[in-house]
Amino acid sequence: MLTIAGGEPVRKTPFPAWPVHGPEDEQALLRVLHSGQWFMGGHITQFEQAFAAFQQAQFGIAVSSGTTALQVALEAVGLRPGDEVIVPAYTFVATASAVAATGGVPVFADIEPGTYNMDPASAAAAITPRTRAIVAVHIAGRPADLDALLALAKKHDVRLIEDACQAHAAAWRGTRVGAIGDLGCFSFQASKNLCAGEGGFITSNNREFAEVAWSIHNCGRSPQGAWYEHPLIGSNYRISEFHASLLLSQMRHLEAQTATRSRNADHLSSLLDSIEGVLPMDRDPRVTTHANHLYIMRYQSEAFGGVSRDRFIEALRAEGVPCSAGYRPLYREAAFNAHFRDWPFESAYFHGKPDYSAISLPVTEQACNEEGVWLTQNMLLGPEQDMEDIAAAVDKIHRHADQLRA
Repeated sequence: MLTIAGGEPVRKTPFPAWPVHGPEDEQALLRVLHSGQWFMGGHITQFEQAFAAFQQAQFGIAVSSGTTALQVALEAVGLRPGDEVIVPAYTFVATASAVAATGGVPVFADIEPGTYNMDPASAAAAITPRTRAIVAVHIAGRPADLDALLALAKKHDVRLIEDACQAHAAAWRGTRVGAIGDLGCFSFQASKNLCAGEGGFITSNNREFAEVAWSIHNCGRSPQGAWYEHPLIGSNYRISEFHASLLLSQMRHLEAQTATRSRNADHLSSLLDSIEGVLPMDRDPRVTTHANHLYIMRYQSEAFGGVSRDRFIEALRAEGVPCSAGYRPLYREAAFNAHFRDWPFESAYFHGKPDYSAISLPVTEQACNEEGVWLTQNMLLGPEQDMEDIAAAVDKIHRHADQLRA
């Protein structure tokens, strides 16, 4: 009997907690505390060099959050008021709000049904003469189709920014993300695979973009100039010495944790393959490392006798497996129409003022409203038995789906 109908849950023990920390992380914070150098004490520079090298990028700038990383990156590629930026409709709000906050117009593209990443064909259809950039989000830690999106950006002479906020250590064709587009953006917010509570990062192999980004994040200063010399308009988007020191300490575990997540995600996918109605995301050999910030499964209602996705989530939680439905379509957020209500520019994409009220992207709607089920990355850090418990809970619900309709 299902737990939601009065039975016993499959799992009664919690999944691994997050964040993971130890005495070495405490010492990292204390080193900054006792150094007396809470500003420009050297830990930021060390972390910038270490994380940029880890992501195989030549340049790295540590900033205050993933959101500010996106804003600075957009400014660095020359976004001007009224310029359009193509973003996927299935992502965290910051991907699009950063565009609006920088003076641009977010133009939403649909996603691929088997990856939940931006559909290059939908992105291509959204290109106009006002398009300045494409933001490729590596959703859940899975690299987007960078072959197609790089080709599209090159064809139309627009910049490609990688939103890798969920994708630390992820790789496409053997190269880590953030080092493939013009700029890459990362987040170290509390839920992220590398975290310090808050913080962000910008990577690039383009010196010009990197130097402009550095200037913008550091009050408009020049890397070669005097302290009170400001060639650009910037702001203070710097990270703190405390965050940088903690991140240096946490980085020591990132590769091993990534390997554990990958191993468990693969095992869970193999188990779910044998259960009708719950599909793992599509495999792609070009994704040489999946960061697995989320494990997303695709729920098929018809295999469960028409039981809704939300009812399935309720049942899975009752069996001891924390899960959620994830995002809602970003174009449904009232903030975007409110922001552009008095917009003084015409949008080439919208043929007038931006108006998101009539947008409907079918794959995004399906993922948000009917199909997507999320498990968080910390659930992939335990033993294989944890994956077997998840699969057992899904299988139990499938076998007793009729109890959800009672």
